Amino acid sequence: MAEIKLENVRKTFGKTIATRDVSLTIHDREFMVLLGPSGCGKTTLLRGIAGLDQIDSGRIFIGDQDVTDLPPRKRRIAMVFQSYAVFPHLTVYENIAFGLRMQRMADAEVKKRVGSAAELLHITELLQRYPAQVSGGQRQRVAVARAIAVQAAVLLMDEPLSNLDALLRLEMRAELKRLLKEVNSTVVYVTHDQVEALSLGDRIAVMKEGSILQCDTPLKVYDYPATQFVGSFIGNPPMNFLTGQVKVDGSSTTISAGGSTFKPSPSTQSALRDSASVLLGIRAENIEASATAVDGALSGSVLVVEPLGSHNLLTVKVGAEYVKVNAHADAVFQPDQPIWLKIATDKIRWIDRQGGLALA
Repeated sequence: MAEIKLENVRKTFGKTIATRDVSLTIHDREFMVLLGPSGCGKTTLLRGIAGLDQIDSGRIFIGDQDVTDLPPRKRRIAMVFQSYAVFPHLTVYENIAFGLRMQRMADAEVKKRVGSAAELLHITELLQRYPAQVSGGQRQRVAVARAIAVQAAVLLMDEPLSNLDALLRLEMRAELKRLLKEVNSTVVYVTHDQVEALSLGDRIAVMKEGSILQCDTPLKVYDYPATQFVGSFIGNPPMNFLTGQVKVDGSSTTISAGGSTFKPSPSTQSALRDSASVLLGIRAENIEASATAVDGALSGSVLVVEPLGSHNLLTVKVGAEYVKVNAHADAVFQPDQPIWLKIATDKIRWIDRQGGLALA
């Protein structure tokens, strides 16, 4: 068992609070992604699990063992760093074998494990080369191979793809997803790239200012953000937010936003009744753009048209606010053109304007 349990983990650097009493359970063999902007505490949390940073308070468990005060070598972990951290004076073979040599493993077992890891990463033909003789993407594969060769219970990865160009990152992302299905380790993966998080993780823990705002499956985090920040951070483009005014008339609750009126579902209305002002959250792909007037649609004006091949990304001004819309690639829109936006009402997420928390 390699379940990881964090209990009220707190870490400060001087007066800066890096993690604020974080509690999180990562299940055995789960792929957990820690996602958030720079400085949110995700790498600090990862280094705390690794034992590279001593936490100020709280407890960390791996399996049934309390590892809070154990050094990294006794935690049954392997780590892949943002920088490849390969040894330039060692061959690819010896780089992969390094951790095994430190464990004083027999040469026959070292050869077996290095060969197996190299085969999984498709770098068998590179084993006798030095790091300077291989590409950046291949060096990253070497770093991953070195980590999995140890067959650690926990694999920690700190933004391992951030130094690669876009095409290599796409290729390595698919390779990692394939590879980690074959490795029986619990994986904790740190990234600020929400596309990586959505495509790789079994669950995503979205962090901000040292706290976890939401931890759920990728689709739940994307479709049902717990806060305005999560909605604005996840997705490309991020979720749109329009200011709405709540009107309660007896048992009926309606919301005016963007010049149109919306009637939430009965289960949602009760959550909205105590809010005078809310935010209407909607994804770009859940808005249908029309060049002609549509009943119940928001009216606006096209500001920018960005052709992206598979679709056109429109920036539309609705009143004093701005909305991003995914339009069909063959739909022709021009700047300053009037436009009507039909919103899929079942995809609306209502957010409290004051606290930024999802209401339903």
